[in-house]
Amino acid sequence: MVLMLRRFCLYGFLKNQQYFEPYLVLYFLQRGLSFFQIGLLVACREVTVNLFEVLSGAVADVWGRRRSMMLSFCAYLASFVLFALAGSLGLLFAAMVLFGIGEAFRTGTHKAMIFSWLRRQGRLDERTRVYGLTRSWSKLGSALAVVIGTIFVLAGDDYVWLFWLSALPYVLGLVNFVSYPRWLDRPGAARESGGVWNHLLASFRQAFGNRRTRRLLFESMGFEGVFRASKDYLQPVLKAAALSLVVLWPQLEDLGQRQRAALLVGPVYLLLFLLSAFASRRAHHLVERLGGEDRAARGVWAVTAGSYAALTAALALVWMPLAIAAFVLLYLLQNLWRPLLISRVYAGCPEALGATVLSIENQGKTVATMVLAPLLGAAVDWARGVSRASGLWPVGMAGMLVAGWFLLHRGRTAGGGGIAQGSTETGSL
Repeated sequence: MVLMLRRFCLYGFLKNQQYFEPYLVLYFLQRGLSFFQIGLLVACREVTVNLFEVLSGAVADVWGRRRSMMLSFCAYLASFVLFALAGSLGLLFAAMVLFGIGEAFRTGTHKAMIFSWLRRQGRLDERTRVYGLTRSWSKLGSALAVVIGTIFVLAGDDYVWLFWLSALPYVLGLVNFVSYPRWLDRPGAARESGGVWNHLLASFRQAFGNRRTRRLLFESMGFEGVFRASKDYLQPVLKAAALSLVVLWPQLEDLGQRQRAALLVGPVYLLLFLLSAFASRRAHHLVERLGGEDRAARGVWAVTAGSYAALTAALALVWMPLAIAAFVLLYLLQNLWRPLLISRVYAGCPEALGATVLSIENQGKTVATMVLAPLLGAAVDWARGVSRASGLWPVGMAGMLVAGWFLLHRGRTAGGGGIAQGSTETGSL
């Protein structure tokens, strides 16, 4: 039992060894891309995820979840190689497509494997705690990746090597999947009920025919879509703040711009990933304290709306320390939010549909990100044309509007009462 938990945690730890993550936007800017082009690259990734997401969940449920995860890691490895070699915008788009395929075959699948294992162990009522634990190890992996990535940037003043370096943990991740028990593949479980396409139809009926599940999916689109579209704007904020450090420490003038940025990007991302790990691991305590997952989610929505409002003001007035603090708080809130949402969605799903319904949830948030990312990039390009110093304020405004709307309409968006812990029925909730 403990050994399997360690394997689940190891997966998350290795999966987040993406040493380029804190520097990805800066890498694109180094290549001469505009924020609109960066938004298009993000949208390309989300379109790819959107095209493959639900089908990948059905394939995983029917042909094997463990095999699906191994395919995901192979796609990631190919994308890292293309990012490192890319000499044109076209190759960057190709790398994003491969990255999106890796995302699509991974997201709902591994969560379903965890919940299937918990169900078999008779511990499904611990799903928020266990998923929060495994997610916390993912964030600890991100924290270590920040340290390693920052060391490489400081030593070499280049971002390309970060993609090559990221390949090794993914090879180790493939080895980890081989050690998973074969019954987690669940081959043929859905084949008896008519194959992949009938399985897809049943999953869509569960996702959109069940009123509560449908409401939770729209809630996920609002929260996750705006967060995913806006979170990486922390990188140019940190770069702008880092360049001003020369005034305080003139000796930093001898360093290149990328190295100066790394001195601030590294510590801030390390802090936010450590806080994110803490938040994920403590999400179940929030549920216990507030008396249920729905009440905990309402509390997270309220603080999120306030955080985006503070971010808007900070970016408009160029108060970079406050902007950085608001971004870190938003990362923390998202890592409280995610275990709550996944637990509530899965609670009403039949076991055989688990990976597919969670893939539908992930597809919803990718649709939202796909729409918001280029629009937000274009808005930032326009605002920076008016005032380069304060031109990032649309990032906070978009989040404030979306969070405010969902907070005001929460009663109609998230449903009423909670779901009994461990419920596996698909009736009216």
